[in-house]
Amino acid sequence: MARIKIDLPDNFSFTTLIQVRITDINYGGHVGNDAILSLIHEARIQFLKQWDYSELNFGGVGLIMADAGIEFRHELFYGETAIISVACSGFSRVGFEVYYKLEKIPLTMTDEKRIMVAAAKTAMVCYDYSNKRITALPEEARKKLS
Repeated sequence: MARIKIDLPDNFSFTTLIQVRITDINYGGHVGNDAILSLIHEARIQFLKQWDYSELNFGGVGLIMADAGIEFRHELFYGETAIISVACSGFSRVGFEVYYKLEKIPLTMTDEKRIMVAAAKTAMVCYDYSNKRITALPEEARKKLS
């Protein structure tokens, strides 16, 4: 069976902490795969906000997700904090890739050793929501994210 393998970049320009909510927990007692996608969405929104960008106003255009991939490595539980690092690369005329490294410090550990929870990648495409079409990546935004 072929599995997704995400090659994370060496350097991340942004890191945020997100507390696991009870609504993130699935019937298996850990964070569900759908909740991991929600966590990276929140991290991406916080990442963009540092430049006063949003997915609806990204340097004058919008953003839409073209695809997503997640490589699961360890469980994440209620009460733990996800440490999510974000970096961008793969810039094209109309979009770019966002990479996410999800880690945690388990509640039972005291030595601050991080455990990799997941690696993820999303492809973001610039989108004109008014005209319902793909549009060019603003150069200003490209420079800030690079």
